[in-house]
Amino acid sequence: MEKNKLFASPSEQARSVRLDQYDSVRSHVRHQISVEVDHLERRIETLRHSDAPHAAIMITTYERMIDRKKGFLKHWDMEDVAAY
Repeated sequence: MEKNKLFASPSEQARSVRLDQYDSVRSHVRHQISVEVDHLERRIETLRHSDAPHAAIMITTYERMIDRKKGFLKHWDMEDVAAY
């Protein structure tokens, strides 16, 4: 039986993930995403001041990434502690 767990399908493995099981995991994920969002926001600010030919496309892409990361935090009820 234990051997079958090693070879579980990806969908079975994904269902076993519980981000809310441990506060330390929640804290780490919240911190990591917060750092990533800060980094993307700095990139956006830099692009706004540059003459790069595709800056607008890159800014839009980064903004979409930020929205998805914030959506993830909201979905897992982590947004109230994350500081942006």
